[in-house]
Amino acid sequence: MATGTQQKWQGRWEQLRGRVKSLWGNITDNELTEAEGDYERLLGVLHEKTGKTREQIEEMLDEETK
Repeated sequence: MATGTQQKWQGRWEQLRGRVKSLWGNITDNELTEAEGDYERLLGVLHEKTGKTREQIEEMLDEETK
């Protein structure tokens, strides 16, 4: 089942990509390209690179869209 954050970002990949780059500058364009359009895969990359939980990552992404 899709989370509220996932639904919010579906179809808005370029915005999500830009948000991720501004929050986590150490995420490479290659990593973002590999996850292209796949929200779950993106969360996995962010978790691996930052050590943050899914909930923390989604909260940070949500903060900027309120």
